Parts: sequence; structure tokens; C-alpha cells
Amino acid sequence: MKVDIKVPEVGESVREAILVEWLKKDGDVVEKDEPLFVIETDKVTLEVPAADSGILETMVEEGELVEIGKVVGRIDTSGTVEKKQAAPVTREPVSEKPDTLKKEPQTLPPSVRRMAAEYDIDVSQVTGTGKNGQVTKEDMISYLKSEKEKEKPEKEKPEKEKAPTAKPQEQTVSRVPGTEETTRKPMSPIRKTIAAHLLAATQNTAMLTTFNEIDMSRVKDIRAKFKDAFFEKHGVRLGFMSFFIKASVAALKEFPDVNASIENNEIIYHHYYHIGVAIGSEKGLVVPVIRHADMLGYADIESGINELADKVRKNRLAMSDLDGGTFSITNGGIYGSLMSTPILNMPQSAILAMHKIENRPVAMHGEVVIRPMMYVALSYDHRIIDGKDAVTFLRRIKEFIENPERMLMEI
Repeated sequence: MKVDIKVPEVGESVREAILVEWLKKDGDVVEKDEPLFVIETDKVTLEVPAADSGILETMVEEGELVEIGKVVGRIDTSGTVEKKQAAPVTREPVSEKPDTLKKEPQTLPPSVRRMAAEYDIDVSQVTGTGKNGQVTKEDMISYLKSEKEKEKPEKEKPEKEKAPTAKPQEQTVSRVPGTEETTRKPMSPIRKTIAAHLLAATQNTAMLTTFNEIDMSRVKDIRAKFKDAFFEKHGVRLGFMSFFIKASVAALKEFPDVNASIENNEIIYHHYYHIGVAIGSEKGLVVPVIRHADMLGYADIESGINELADKVRKNRLAMSDLDGGTFSITNGGIYGSLMSTPILNMPQSAILAMHKIENRPVAMHGEVVIRPMMYVALSYDHRIIDGKDAVTFLRRIKEFIENPERMLMEI
């Protein structure tokens, strides 16, 4: 029986995706839930697992644009059964006839047959580690590696002899002075969506930004004092982001307009606090969401951030990780940014930007002292949030961070 492999649904607004990479080749034996291929939509990149075990048949090439629900391949579930039944027969006569495997390649898995043909390998020379001595794809790869290692000493010598000519060759193909060379590269779906999203935010909102600065002394002292005990108990490190998420939630409760959004001619007030945390990746910036942040402790928030960051690194973000945010925080300070103007993450009405902490001279109690200071910025939609509320909201975050006890005492 053959089972269709379809491009899965990844969100209501997503209609197509690019099949970026097949993680298994045509003819490979795959196991149920084993990652099969990677797709990239205009919002996320994710791996798609096998729905069943069997032999893979691919029908779409890497790099093709495919519609959601399209059949991109099939899994022959009968292939594994036939292979297991045939396995004992293939190895029984090997001791008497060393070339049996070579003469009867149809008893081998498709991936092994393909590699044997491609690299001209006598399979009878390969030691099988599979069930009943069956030669597997991994055995073939190990055999190829060992053969290449044997050839290395012979290949190294001519390469060293050619080394002196490498520099002149590079010089001859270098850019000709006075020319204006360019390189064109198509935008990825994620990059195109980021561009469209940011452009829409600047064109469709009355965006304004207000700034302030925060003395990070107290938070730094708390981290230094409790970081070891915190890690020992919870298994995660105490970062600055959890303090800012806690402070933001406390301030959002006081200023519901900042946690609201506009839809058509209505203002939607959210009575929950889903905080988006901007995370950079090789393919662009994504903003996964920490849900119900008001109900989470510091350790829960730090664990949630680590889990989302791990998903970003492994391309395992789901649409559910990105949808539903009511307020966002971005930290340009990890890249060394001293100050910036963040762009709204629509349909949200506000976004907070953290920046680099720098020791700076500040006036305190009539004296100039050195303090670890951070500039913060709040971009907001002036259609729904008045300037007074935006400035006061940011000042409340400053008060909470400079005096963390306020968040505990709710004052």
C-alpha cells in the first residue's frame, strides 16, 4: 500500500510553501515520525515527519513552490515487509559465494542499490550491520569513508604540488578595476513577508516612539546574588528578559490601551497577556509568543524563551508559536545597539525595545556617579494610544526595573 505525503496545513493565511530540502532520498527506507522534508512558508520554516514507515518515493524536486495539501511523494508501506522477509535469504549463501550480493542486487534496500551503482561498489566487500547481516545505507557510507581515507596519502601530494599556482589563478579572476559588479539573489518567502509586514506597519499606523533610560543596578545585583541558586533549582539561567516581561505585564494592566489592537473601526481590548519576544535567526527575525505571561514565574518565562529559541534554531516553530501576541519586546542590546526605533508588530499597538547596558555618568542626589544604564524605546500606534499614556507606560516600566519590589508589592 502507498501512503500519500502531503504538504501540511500551517496556518489559515498560508496557501503555499517552498519544499526546501528532502531529508531522505528517493528509495530510502523511512520510519514513522522520522523527519522527511523541510518546507518554508512566508512565516515559518519547519520539518515534516513521515506519517508511516516504508520506502520513500519523491515526486517534487527541492526548491519547488508547492500548494498546501499538494502530494509531494509517497511511502510504500509494503516495502519494509518485503525487505524483512528477504533479508535472511540474502546473507545465507555468502560464506560459499562471496559475489552473491553483487549478482542479486534486487535483494538489497533501494538506497544501497543506488549507492552501489553510483559509486561502483562491490557490495559483497561491505560488512553488513543490519538485521541478519543486511547491508544498510550507513554501512555503505562507512565503507566509502574508509576507502577515501586509504586514498588520502596519494591525493595529498599532487594537491601540495599545485598549491603555489593557486594564488596566481585567484588573481586572474579577481574583479577588474573600474567595473561595477552586482549579485542578484531572490528574497526568501520569510524575508519577503518580513519586508511586507514592516512596510504595512509604517504605512497603516500612526507610529510614534518615546524614549527613556533605566538604571540597571538593582536588577544586575539581584542576578549576581541569586543566579547560581536560581540555576541550581530551575535548570535555567536568570536573564534580563524575564524582568522586562514581568514589568511590561504589570504596566499593561495599568494601561489597557497598550495591550489592545484596532480591527476595522473597533478597538479590541485583550484581557490576557501574550508577550512576543523577538528572536533573530539566519533567515530573519521572528517573534514567537510567551502565552499568559501574567501567570508565569521568572523560571517559567526563562524556560519558555529558551524553548522558543531552540525551536527557532532547529526550524521547528509552528504557527501556534507565532500567533496571538498582544505586546512585543525586542532586545537589540545583544547585538550592541545603543538606541533604536522599533517597528510595530501588527496588529499589536506597541513594542518595547531594550538596548545595550553601558556604564555612564548620571546625576544622583546632587552627585555624579557611574551607573549601568540602558536606553529603552516604546513605539506605539498613536491612533489608539495617547502620547501621555505612552510616556507614562514607559516610565512605569522604568520604575519596576529600577525597583523590582514594586512588582511584588503591586505598587
